[in-house]
Amino acid sequence: MGKVIPHSLFTDFDINLFKAGKHFKLYEKLGSHPIEVNGEKGTYFAVWAPSAKAVSVVGDFNYWIEGDHKLNVRWDASGIWEGFIPGVMPGTRYKYKIHSHNNDIKTEKADPFARYSEQPPKTASIIWDKSYRWKDAKWMDSRKLKNSLDSPFSVYEVHLGSWKRNEKNEFLTYEELAKELVQYVKEMNFTHVEFMPVMEYPYDPSWGYQLTGYFAPTSRFGEPEGLKKLIDTLHQNEIGVILDWVPSHFPEDAHGLGFFDGSHLYEHPDRRKGYHPDWKSLIFNYGRNEVRAFLISNALFWLEQYHVDGLRVDAVASMLYLDYSREAGEWEPNIYGNNENLEAISLIRELNEEVYKNFDGVQTIAEESTSFSMVSRPVSIGGLGFGMKWMMGWMHDTLEYFKKEPIYRRHHQNDLTFSMTYAFTENFMLPFSHDEVVYGKQSLLYKMPGDEWQRFANLRLLFGYMFTHPGTILLFMGAEFGQSSEWNFQNSLDWHLLQYDFHKGIQDLIKDLNTFYKEHPALYEKQFSSEGFQWIDYGDAQNSVLTYQRKGHDKKDDLLIACNFTPVPRENYRIGVPRTRQYKEVFNTDAKKYGGSGMKNTIRKVAKEPWHGHKQSIEVNIPPLGMVVFH
Repeated sequence: MGKVIPHSLFTDFDINLFKAGKHFKLYEKLGSHPIEVNGEKGTYFAVWAPSAKAVSVVGDFNYWIEGDHKLNVRWDASGIWEGFIPGVMPGTRYKYKIHSHNNDIKTEKADPFARYSEQPPKTASIIWDKSYRWKDAKWMDSRKLKNSLDSPFSVYEVHLGSWKRNEKNEFLTYEELAKELVQYVKEMNFTHVEFMPVMEYPYDPSWGYQLTGYFAPTSRFGEPEGLKKLIDTLHQNEIGVILDWVPSHFPEDAHGLGFFDGSHLYEHPDRRKGYHPDWKSLIFNYGRNEVRAFLISNALFWLEQYHVDGLRVDAVASMLYLDYSREAGEWEPNIYGNNENLEAISLIRELNEEVYKNFDGVQTIAEESTSFSMVSRPVSIGGLGFGMKWMMGWMHDTLEYFKKEPIYRRHHQNDLTFSMTYAFTENFMLPFSHDEVVYGKQSLLYKMPGDEWQRFANLRLLFGYMFTHPGTILLFMGAEFGQSSEWNFQNSLDWHLLQYDFHKGIQDLIKDLNTFYKEHPALYEKQFSSEGFQWIDYGDAQNSVLTYQRKGHDKKDDLLIACNFTPVPRENYRIGVPRTRQYKEVFNTDAKKYGGSGMKNTIRKVAKEPWHGHKQSIEVNIPPLGMVVFH
């Protein structure tokens, strides 16, 4: 194996951009890159380690012995060590042995820019440069229409390690998922999937939210090209792909980013800003230019290299506030004396600007649980620049309401109606995510009160209400067939439940709700606008009934929705309507095919009897614990 040959992929312009925090394609320069130099094949290595005294590449090719292949530090004070090693080929395992100036300690670190890693618990990086031929040109050319804010957006959230496993309880590979998962999502009529983090992570119980390999798809399910094939196959079936992305924190594992070169390189040196007490993890130094370039480069990497259609940004609230999960004295105010993390806010805005500037038809979605204003408004008018924000308040209030026995719901109607007081302040996505079905919170099904029939009827009503409420939709896997147990990341979902009619009924309901959502413009054309929603009556708490309209661009598409949150059928229930015409039932969560009682409506003629502020009205039957839609 040849010695290190001086070589660089960096220009002076690259270095200036990197130092300024404006180099957003660092993955083309840093990391390991199989190339040819002077007719000799090998690999170019580059790593940022400004506090290092020496950096060696150790790996399979030199028996992991330090010193044989020392990298050269650049002269320009960038802190980048680099060099070309002849004969080191793709598939080779390696790490960087870093000797720090600060404490004379030597550590072995995985490559922060590695494209592939060993399968945990092993931690070495792997040189990788396989090519992949994409076949999703049709999707990529049209996704601006399919992925826009006025299009249907029904997301199936998936943990790849536990959606389904083989007979030996082993993970399915990316290729196997490209067959089974894609076919299932298509049959269920979801418009998008969201993958919980697929970047390399060491600890299974973190579910992927503690990353060590930001540029490497986890090797648990196969090679990087397998993930590309999975995404490609989804696209060929007109299904968009959102990735969970975690710029909020990272673990302290010895091979990871923490204390990388013997200094606080990636993490903030002040523990009040650099350590997350909830997750026992480190927080990025958002004010350091090179770290900003690392994070934005990483976001753009997944959009460019993996054709991803959106990023769901995890734990945004923890980034925005200096006092997040901290007691008095455990945080320091910003220069204005308040609790906003100005450096993180600046990073988020720049991230969103770069994403939307560089990629047509993508979306960023914030998991943000506070009342921070203008999260999903453009940066140009003072917003954070996200396309959408999770509506955590709606999720919490709705589940609290549904947990109550129907007899008590009349006293809590405000839990349901309150969301409409702020529904259009952001572009909201309605989430029933993995977080709602773990740690003793019970499955969605077992949050519902009553006997077996009522549990399932409540769940059907919950989904019917969700799909007709303004906003986009997200459901965690298993919810779509009424998984009865809490989610367990170590096992497959309980697919055997589908042999039972009630569970099969829930699955059929979600399949049909997805189709109904896609086929009715009133449910998506103005899903983020107050013009797309109008109450008919939110005040009938005595009967626990809500009635409202959803509206599209064309009045002929308008829908009338009635929800009955008690097991008492509401027969001949009068509803004021804005137009004089016949009304036909077009969806009913109480249909027998879903496990309901089968109560339904014939065509309803309008009577010239004023009601609910309208000059005319109709009488309808609203099923027990049911939602019915008229057109």
